[in-house]
Amino acid sequence: MNLRDATPAELEGWDARTVDVPGGHVYQSLAWAEHRRSSGWAARHLVGDDDAAVLVLTRAWPWIGGGSAYIPRGPIAPAGGGDVAAASERLLAVSDHLARSGIDVVASDAEIEAETGYGERIRVAGFGPIPEIQPSRHRMSLALPAGSDDDTIRGGIGKSTRQRIKAAEGSDLTIARYDTAGWAGDGTLFDAPARPLDEVLDTFYDLLAGTGGRRGFSLGPRRLFVPWWRLAHEAGHLVHLEALDGPTPVGGLLLYRHGTRLSTVHSGDAPGARDAHPGVMHLLRWRAIQLALREGRTEMDLGGVDTGPAHRLPGEGEPMHGLYEHKRSFGATWVEMTGAHERVIRPWRYALGRLTARGARIVRR
Repeated sequence: MNLRDATPAELEGWDARTVDVPGGHVYQSLAWAEHRRSSGWAARHLVGDDDAAVLVLTRAWPWIGGGSAYIPRGPIAPAGGGDVAAASERLLAVSDHLARSGIDVVASDAEIEAETGYGERIRVAGFGPIPEIQPSRHRMSLALPAGSDDDTIRGGIGKSTRQRIKAAEGSDLTIARYDTAGWAGDGTLFDAPARPLDEVLDTFYDLLAGTGGRRGFSLGPRRLFVPWWRLAHEAGHLVHLEALDGPTPVGGLLLYRHGTRLSTVHSGDAPGARDAHPGVMHLLRWRAIQLALREGRTEMDLGGVDTGPAHRLPGEGEPMHGLYEHKRSFGATWVEMTGAHERVIRPWRYALGRLTARGARIVRR
């Protein structure tokens, strides 16, 4: 496969080829490339003679030349893996192309199911497993078959979860939707945004950080999250749902719109919210599912429940087991993904590059 840099005309339709298509991902978008540039990455938009479009992020090693590359959630493949032979050949072609331009190591974490055999194929081609680049490897997936409606999907939800949704719907809670794309709405599921987006996203960051503190996970600095959320929202890739008790935000759910699915990215709630409103998170997830149905999505991705280093199904008594049971109560099933891999092209310069990058960070402090 021959690869080249995208033309200006091809960049204009980039998201249609990498985000909106089946198997697409927000992390292959123009907005994600712009966001990562602000953190020191260089973005390359490659186009293949098979019409593939691939975003690659590169970073040069200090002082010695060469560098590393990351293909975020790509190269994309059709939902379910599609032709895994073609997908693995595309990855190898991209890594060969990057090697010829001086890149020493290429990482990829394409979202392709493990059962397709994609992992075995790329390992034969010289890629090896590495720790996950994103927080989770696998996901909890709720299928939305063609012709499904609210009643169909609600029928597959556990009884106690249905009861909590119903109680929350009958309470004073309202759900505001912050969105620039997708279903236009009919005034029945969501309230109109009541506050400026920047204020809402800052509030959600605080909820998320507080939730992390209570659950034992840490969150990066605000400057790495809120500007990205704003960019993705402007591009129509991000939906934010905010649960309010009167004027007070008590919970939130952040979703990506890509491929044929909505994907849960982050969820957070205020201290004591689940005591005062036991169904607040249930209602937020149900509203997200209803939105996915109205947009004709075939999957509601409820996000991951696995953590490193093992990234396995959480067992009873483990910290993430409760979240697993919560998502499973919506009818979601555990789907194993291939996970992150890398191909080391020049081991000597890769090892030296990691040392120089570490040294450069020390010098900058």
